[in-house]
Amino acid sequence: MDTSRREFLKTSSLLLAGTAISLYGMPVRGESENKPAGMPKRTLGKDFTVSALGLGCMGMSANHGPARNKKEMANLIAEAVDLGITFFDTAEIYGPHTNEELVGPALSRYRHKVAIGTKFGLYYPDGRQVEDARPERIKQAVEGSLKRLKTDYIDIYYQHRIDNKVPIEDVAGTMKELVKEGKILHWGMSEPNIETIKRAHREFPVTAVENQYAMSFRRHEEQTFKVIEELGIGLVAYSPLDRGYLAGKMDGKTIFDPKNDMRASFPRMSPEAMEKNLVIIDFLREIGSAKNATPAQTALAWILAQKPWIVPIPETTQSAHLKENIEAVHITWTEDEMKEINDRLSKIKLTGERYTPGSVAAKSVYDLI
Repeated sequence: MDTSRREFLKTSSLLLAGTAISLYGMPVRGESENKPAGMPKRTLGKDFTVSALGLGCMGMSANHGPARNKKEMANLIAEAVDLGITFFDTAEIYGPHTNEELVGPALSRYRHKVAIGTKFGLYYPDGRQVEDARPERIKQAVEGSLKRLKTDYIDIYYQHRIDNKVPIEDVAGTMKELVKEGKILHWGMSEPNIETIKRAHREFPVTAVENQYAMSFRRHEEQTFKVIEELGIGLVAYSPLDRGYLAGKMDGKTIFDPKNDMRASFPRMSPEAMEKNLVIIDFLREIGSAKNATPAQTALAWILAQKPWIVPIPETTQSAHLKENIEAVHITWTEDEMKEINDRLSKIKLTGERYTPGSVAAKSVYDLI
């Protein structure tokens, strides 16, 4: 890839009814002549500009039930592009490999106008979680991803989980090499602690951190937000609907198949927890009602309202849900509305951690459960 091409690619109803009118009386953008044209953009890091809402593709191939029909998912990805989404998320471990093999070919005819993020360094030999970020393993991994994605560059390449056996400076140095070679344009990390972020960024600037962030999981606001804002790093919010729960269609009767759905092992996704946590779904319905917004739209709009450098990447395998999610970019709140929403949200206590405490999975996200 020549230098010029590379440069081109870089280049609530919260109160009682009477008060709600004053807070939420304005029409939702998207329901009136004030609807902005097209999908808004956001910039991560220094110069990585993508659609304000991305699309997580994992569940099309793995981990959230059986793999879906590849042709139907390719059509869904094409529909997402037509609707203005330019940012697509995958990883070598999704499948493994099958999700990259879906996403790359599906986006090949749009490659010049979309951004693909994929990940390395997380493996499950014999069902055990293992992190491997040795420079030689990274170089092997990127070649595999490039081949499966059918592209000569990756827009953003994430370390999927931190490998404590390898200094983060070695990882960052390898990323610098890959950028020089034109194989990646940006790099990031998923679920690092704040000291790792600082050390990595000193070695080679980080464009984005990809962490779980949702109305039901706000732990990263305490420290991570401050650090990445100071360093000019963006946040890609995975599981912004908390594994689909915040869409408001799950309850204590929802059961996940342990053979093909990772949610079956998450304490927060147990039937008991989902039934108790309906309190947050009630809250979403309440604050969304004045915006004519669904729980999913409300949850995504809330994330977009937190910081201008956050891009949520909700998953979906259905066209109707894709269109529903996209409408979230047109929902806005005033500062006073957001303050009251956040104040009330902070008082909602949820049941169940996102990973089993003490498990390898929990430890790999620094027990931020």
